[in-house]
Amino acid sequence: MDEFLKEKLKYFPVVFLIMYWQCANQMPPSGGGIDLVPPRIVNTYPLNGTLNYHKDYVEFEFSKYMQNRTLEQALFISPAIKGDLKFDWSGKSVKISFPGKLKNNTTYIITIGTDLKDYNNSNPLAEAYNLTFSTGNEIFNGEITGRIYSDQPRGTLLFTYSLSDSTINPVFDKPDYLSQAGNDGLYKILGLAPGFYRVFAVDDKSGTFLYDPQNDKIGIPFKDVHISLKDSLFSELDFFLSNRDTLKPRIQSAIMTDVDHLFLSFSKDIGASTIIASNFFIYDSTTNKKFKVLYAFKGNKKDNEMNLVQENKFPVKDEVYLIVKKITDKLFNQFENDYSLITLGDKPDTTKPGIFNVIPSLNTNQADFENQKFSFYLSDAIDSNLAKTGISFSDTSGRNVPYLIHFYDAASFYIQPENSLLPRTDYVIKLDLRKFKNAAGKNYDSVYTYKFQTINGLDFTGVNGQVHEDDSVKYPILVLQGIDNRKNIYFQKPDSKKKFKFNRVTGGKYRLWYFDDTDQSGNYTYGNSFPFKPSEKFSFYPDTLNLRPRWTVTGIEFYLK
Repeated sequence: MDEFLKEKLKYFPVVFLIMYWQCANQMPPSGGGIDLVPPRIVNTYPLNGTLNYHKDYVEFEFSKYMQNRTLEQALFISPAIKGDLKFDWSGKSVKISFPGKLKNNTTYIITIGTDLKDYNNSNPLAEAYNLTFSTGNEIFNGEITGRIYSDQPRGTLLFTYSLSDSTINPVFDKPDYLSQAGNDGLYKILGLAPGFYRVFAVDDKSGTFLYDPQNDKIGIPFKDVHISLKDSLFSELDFFLSNRDTLKPRIQSAIMTDVDHLFLSFSKDIGASTIIASNFFIYDSTTNKKFKVLYAFKGNKKDNEMNLVQENKFPVKDEVYLIVKKITDKLFNQFENDYSLITLGDKPDTTKPGIFNVIPSLNTNQADFENQKFSFYLSDAIDSNLAKTGISFSDTSGRNVPYLIHFYDAASFYIQPENSLLPRTDYVIKLDLRKFKNAAGKNYDSVYTYKFQTINGLDFTGVNGQVHEDDSVKYPILVLQGIDNRKNIYFQKPDSKKKFKFNRVTGGKYRLWYFDDTDQSGNYTYGNSFPFKPSEKFSFYPDTLNLRPRWTVTGIEFYLK
């Protein structure tokens, strides 16, 4: 008889009476609130830290009745055990039987993660639980700890691999050890023997214990970890989760919506470098001729869609192809020399280029008086040289404002003042839409008036302080990142005296962190899982900064390590 069960039978009469009462009272008392208390593990067999354990099962007792099926989703055993486990439930307890004998002289960690839920209200386990025991005379106490930084870190898995001569690729290789992050993103990997380890953080959506680049986010470590008898703890192995999709984008369709326009759809969201007219040409296989594309633009389309304007008309009986020189997605995956048969049409072009979006919004009173860009987005491509003659920028008294103009693509552009504007002042940008003509010469006979007001300049806040670096940090960049709805973000490098100062910051709550810009790109590098490339090390200032308008926070001491 199981040792766990023997101990319970000593108290059988009492347990029977308690269970009888519970079975008769499954519903909460009238008028009671909803139970939001998370379940707990109240007993285990064997006990945590047991040595020389040679049974082929373990048992867990919970504080509540559980949803049995959620345990199988939440259970992780390290090192991995091959074969199928058997689950036998009795009330609030479960016996988990192994398919065979455990390895000799091995430390096992059985982790129950936060996907386990109680029966009545689906309350999840508050944090992952680890049961540690050994089949030998000692328990290896190597430990790796850290935190997952993500909008939803709960349930993120830590894939841990023992490093050897073999190449590790988490797409194909299942981990040797598994652990799971809790609600706050904190995690522990326990029971590690002395050796070298590589850890990846993966939101394993399919539950295969393999990394799927097309669907899963992954966090890459900034270094491999060495565990020794003298130094058995490695802390602050933190991770940012990111999409590392390596699938190359392809063109899916090219449809002629009218005699002038082509509507294109791609397999993935495309980057701005794809939306260039010279990146495309049209080939008529019937006449064996090539034709240039006049305009390329996104317009009011999804991120995996765009538009072209062609110079030539094609008979609908011809077989015509669109050739794309390079398709680049937003993660810089690139496919070269793709093509699609064009679905031809002879519908006349009746479109006119109208404005469907402006940033900042019309009549805003929050435009900055320094380095503010005013972006305009049109529904059709226009002749940019003609459009430039139809733009005026002035204050409300009629004084002209010198400005620069830059086109994102053939149907969108931004205007930026050459000099600083005045605080708390009204301005107007006028677009004479009679000069905004498309390829067919069509336009609106009206003037679009965009009014805005600049901020007063007194409502900014700021933060400054001193950094303290250890020798391992070479190229620190500080990041002040908003955690409110506006998601403002500011970057700053410490000066030669290790001081930093963020000025002209919009008020709100912020987190301060740094990364070691080892590749000196100016941006955080997330690394790569295979071939392995470490991420850049980062660390967060421990406190949230509440930055109030007209008040600068000073004296911050930030230790970079």
